[in-house]
Amino acid sequence: MLILGIDPGSRITGYGVLDVTTPTPRYVASGCIRIQADDLAQRLAQVYAGVSELIAVHAPGEFAIEQVFMSKNADSALKLGQARGSAIVCAANHGLPVSEYGPRQIKQAVTGGGAADKAQVQHMVTAILGLSATPQADAADALAIALTHAHARLGLLNKGSFGGHRSRRKANTWRDFRP
Repeated sequence: MLILGIDPGSRITGYGVLDVTTPTPRYVASGCIRIQADDLAQRLAQVYAGVSELIAVHAPGEFAIEQVFMSKNADSALKLGQARGSAIVCAANHGLPVSEYGPRQIKQAVTGGGAADKAQVQHMVTAILGLSATPQADAADALAIALTHAHARLGLLNKGSFGGHRSRRKANTWRDFRP
């Protein structure tokens, strides 16, 4: 089963696709949908079309997306919310279940700390998935969203231990799943 993770944006929308048919999530694809239009309606249409194409190519079984966070610029937050809505409607129109995760929750699940910066997220995504190169920031964020959803599917998301700390539970971090 594949998970499509989306890091929404009205100019750049990151995506990441993971195969979660094994205990260790496997990288399938990642990248960015680069929006070319100046008109907001056309940008939203391009987000929808890009996500639709990803769904057609990869046929994911589940869809995960970052929740909107409030930034200092309300106009930017509104545009982000609209791009996010476009991606969610696309997933819903394709019959995919949609899961949403907050930025702190994603950072906590992937890096072990809810205040991690983009470089830390990129580093951990690269390490967890065993990638040979570091993905672009928006693509890494989308992969982190997909990893967070994979965590949630395994019931690990709210267990309280995501960093290097090991408890007596069988598996509490992604490192526990690595061969």
